[in-house]
Amino acid sequence: MRKYEVVIIIKPGDEEAINATIAKFENIIKNTGGNIDKVDRWGKKRLAYEVKDFMEGYYALINFTAEPATVFELERVLKITDEVLKHMVVKLED
Repeated sequence: MRKYEVVIIIKPGDEEAINATIAKFENIIKNTGGNIDKVDRWGKKRLAYEVKDFMEGYYALINFTAEPATVFELERVLKITDEVLKHMVVKLED
């Protein structure tokens, strides 16, 4: 298993919708055999440029340990989720 981190920028909205979106990705990691090490919620920040008609986004960082298949599934779902403005998954050094 390898260590990864994913930064997700979610559309700003009510706290309940943001929590549900983050929980969705946590469940994908857990259900595909990964372990969540840490979830860091950075909060609402102003974006450097407009993304999908939004100038603000809610940032969340998830550190996790998983197999590459888990990362593939996570990225697939991130790409098709409407609430996600941007995301980036990075493999960390061992």
